[in-house]
Amino acid sequence: MPAAQPPRPGAASPDARRPAANPWSVDLRELGRRAGSMQELERTLPAPADWRVELIGVPEGAEVRLRLRLESAMEGVLVSGEVDVPVTGSCARCLEPIEDTLELDVQELFAYAGSTTEATSEEDEVRRVEGDHIDLEPMVRDLVVLGLPLAPTCTEDCAGLCVDCGQRLDDLPADHTHEQLDPRWAGLARRFGASQPDRFASAPGTPGADNPEEN
Repeated sequence: MPAAQPPRPGAASPDARRPAANPWSVDLRELGRRAGSMQELERTLPAPADWRVELIGVPEGAEVRLRLRLESAMEGVLVSGEVDVPVTGSCARCLEPIEDTLELDVQELFAYAGSTTEATSEEDEVRRVEGDHIDLEPMVRDLVVLGLPLAPTCTEDCAGLCVDCGQRLDDLPADHTHEQLDPRWAGLARRFGASQPDRFASAPGTPGADNPEEN
């Protein structure tokens, strides 16, 4: 049996010439183009790095669960179903960490090339079938990012932070207060500093304070 010949110098291997598979790409050849044909699709895919808004987003590589139904129509392929994706971020009121799961419904038409829908729609108005494939990633990315709250909260009634000490109000007792500095002594307090909270607080005998009645 002849020995296998080593690859010629400079020649690319078959694996190197093969384009990297896109896990978000769906092959439509099994579905076909007969109107009414249907195919169920379930996949768990890693999230890319840019699915987020300022305070919350999907961690890169997190599991995105797709439960979709692909239906062949006259104008293209109708994709509908559910998308579940984990999100992490910070509460907009108290800055506590947030972990949650978005459960989103999707319904989107991918238009065939040359269809009336494709011909009468702007580039960014409709998604398109590319040959025998559709790419689900842009659709799911837009769905998720638009579903993220711009001001997420850890609870619906989160009270935020105390403006005086910066602690989380929901963790403090109901009677939590701070002694207010007498504004007449604010200049002295800024100049010398107050080691005690009541050093410059109003007290009997100070100008403008109520004095006890003399007998």
